[in-house]
Amino acid sequence: MSQIPELGRRARKILQAVVSEYLTSGDPVGSRTLTRRHEIGLSPATVRNVMADLEELGLLEQRHTSAGRVPTETGLRFFIDSLLKVRGLSPAEKEEIRQRVTGPSPDEVLGNASRLLSEITQHAAVIVAPDPAQLRFGHIEFVPLKSGKLIGILVTSDGRIENKLLHLDIPVDELRLERIHNYLNGLLSGLTLDEVRDRVVRELGEDKNRYDLEVSTALRLGHAAFVDRRSTDVVVAGQSNLLDLEAATDRVRMDRMRDLLRALEDKQLLIQLLDRTKGAEGIQVFLGAETAHAALADSSVVAMAYGAEERPIGALAVIGPLRMNYGKVISVVDFTADLVSQLLTEL
Repeated sequence: MSQIPELGRRARKILQAVVSEYLTSGDPVGSRTLTRRHEIGLSPATVRNVMADLEELGLLEQRHTSAGRVPTETGLRFFIDSLLKVRGLSPAEKEEIRQRVTGPSPDEVLGNASRLLSEITQHAAVIVAPDPAQLRFGHIEFVPLKSGKLIGILVTSDGRIENKLLHLDIPVDELRLERIHNYLNGLLSGLTLDEVRDRVVRELGEDKNRYDLEVSTALRLGHAAFVDRRSTDVVVAGQSNLLDLEAATDRVRMDRMRDLLRALEDKQLLIQLLDRTKGAEGIQVFLGAETAHAALADSSVVAMAYGAEERPIGALAVIGPLRMNYGKVISVVDFTADLVSQLLTEL
């Protein structure tokens, strides 16, 4: 935006009217439409001159000679950063979202949130779940089974539970298992799962632990429980909202839609995109090329991190066309991210 000169009040007002009209109708906007539907206070001829100036600045474009103008990505960026007025949600709207997102477990909260975001905005919704490696250790317990096997039950500090089947080369009675639980829970308390793995490996390498059978057994069980844990989950809802049925006969646009749907199946692409949000403050809006992914070149992404402000644990986003109701989407994403943060701390 630094290359765009400061716009005067008249130019800002006309640009805001053009973008608002285009986001509502999807049609190129002419001067007569603006003077008829918006309180511009200028003649159509004056409006045309100002629109021509805005086109020279790269904020508007005229795709066909006889048609009106539409905002460029630069124009949309200026509108979002400088002109957009976001309406806050009403108490009734907030309560409805709260009731629909609330769930008994973190996974249900995230699933509910993705479905709600998709339904309210009529776009696709993506939520990157907390990275398991960054979750904090709560406690672990091993439950013996037949044939020398155990189930390792890991509970993270936010209440997530993961089970893993383990093989034991020597029998361990319940009393020893109890001491193993106590040892590991004391050793690993408060660490992230990444830190847990490092600590267990480091302790296994200590000479003093190799010759203490009980400690050695505990550490080997801990190592088996924490290696090869599942990767970060990505929850996606509303992919069908991205299908533009009116463009079904347009081969190029259909190919673009297929590429976009494939992109929503690429977990690493989505994690990479939303990781940029986790390191930023507040709502982030990526327009077209700003997403840095070819499949999203015709899309916009409204995203926000969730979790503690100083240490976000995940991110959620709405993905839709460039012609999006940004005010509504931003307000819903903002409130939902804050709500998810609150609900996950309460579970």
